[in-house]
Amino acid sequence: MRRTLVAVMLAAVLALVLAACGAPQGGDENGNGEQEEDFQTSLQLGTGSTGGVYFPLGQELANILEDNVDVEDFSVSSVESGASVDNLAQIARGDMQLGLAQNNTAEEAVAGEGEFEGAAVDNAGFMGQLYPEAVQIITLERTGIESVEDLEGQRIAVGPPGGATRAAAELVLSAYDIEDYNATEEGFSDARALLQDGNIDASIEVLGVPASSVQELQASTGEVRLLSIDEEAVQTIEEESGYEAYEIPQDSYDFLEEPINTVSAFACLFGSTNQVSEDVGYEITKAMYENADQITLAQAQFITLDEALTGLGDLPLHPGAERYFQEEGVLEE
Repeated sequence: MRRTLVAVMLAAVLALVLAACGAPQGGDENGNGEQEEDFQTSLQLGTGSTGGVYFPLGQELANILEDNVDVEDFSVSSVESGASVDNLAQIARGDMQLGLAQNNTAEEAVAGEGEFEGAAVDNAGFMGQLYPEAVQIITLERTGIESVEDLEGQRIAVGPPGGATRAAAELVLSAYDIEDYNATEEGFSDARALLQDGNIDASIEVLGVPASSVQELQASTGEVRLLSIDEEAVQTIEEESGYEAYEIPQDSYDFLEEPINTVSAFACLFGSTNQVSEDVGYEITKAMYENADQITLAQAQFITLDEALTGLGDLPLHPGAERYFQEEGVLEE
């Protein structure tokens, strides 16, 4: 696989960031041990790059929390970031207290696997599932690309450094034994600009459905094409990751002529267990679920108590979220 020099340098920087996570506050050199408590009320919420769902969702969540959390001197600032991997790494370092991340990325973080090899994160507590995120393989009709197999030898945006999209892109391409491609690591907004200008051939993105950014690309070009992942490749991806088979309904986008087969994980909120106290975590979880109807994004329909624990698996719950979910009867005491 050919990678650009910039991509390699960015990957190296991310590796250094993750290495710094190996010993979060109070832990040993392997990231294990008790975390030193440093509870705060002025919080940073890691989102994602502009052009994705995490960025606007994080902004709206921060506003909702500031308006509804009844804690003295409480404030939340949403911060643009590299998304899942970056947010969990910064929670581990104590640079962020809240972060949006995929559940399968969090599983790797807790286990010290994948991007977190040798740098397990032990202070990120699950605070609730928000919505399903689907792998969307985006191209334009002008490229002549009609299937995933056609990505061989092409220029492909594989997501920003610090996000889970790069790993998802590699899973998809590996499932098709595609090794010859020119990968570039870009934020979603920049990737779509490159695609529209003809500087790349496809962009693999992990986004909520429907994604307004994909609709905007269609409005400006009139020729967006989403590629389906075949059944055998979906099965391979499921076996090698925490992704699950998912179908993007035809009516999700007005340009689709049929449903799109792909894979999905779940976007979740995570909070630092040593910087966000149980009481503050309780208030955050309560405010998020009881005011989700104020969110203007299409993903708001999925942010419900009925689905709050979807994707939890063996992830550790934040004590405050655990108390709220028990109080609401969605989690047994």
